[in-house]
Amino acid sequence: MAFEMKPFNNSFFDVNPSDFFKDFGRQFFDQFPSQNIKTDITELDDAYEVEAELPGMDKDNIQLQFDNNILTIAGKQTVENEEQDDEGRVIQRERSYSNVSRQFSFNNIDKDNITASYNNGMLHVKLPKSQQEDTSSNIQID
Repeated sequence: MAFEMKPFNNSFFDVNPSDFFKDFGRQFFDQFPSQNIKTDITELDDAYEVEAELPGMDKDNIQLQFDNNILTIAGKQTVENEEQDDEGRVIQRERSYSNVSRQFSFNNIDKDNITASYNNGMLHVKLPKSQQEDTSSNIQID
């Protein structure tokens, strides 16, 4: 719990000064949005499915790469707001830039048949498993 319950009749002089700063870090950083890509990864019999939230991003600003068994999802977003008065003078102009990326390691992937789609802020990636035959064998000891 972020704040501990204390009796109502606590004296001001009974307060530990360090209690003031105890939750400061969590309160401070909770005010900023997370820069991580929220993902769900599901393993099926024949493939892995990755669902990634990239709200508000244009499809052209999303990069998807599979190299050395690592799936990389990267995106960048630029938001520019401009407000003008009745005479067309700029009253306020704000810009926001953000870059996000995540990497995931997969083994036994058929990299030539990976598919991806992006709709309503959700990126869906399907990574089919490769159909490698079992090349192991038991060796009898004489």
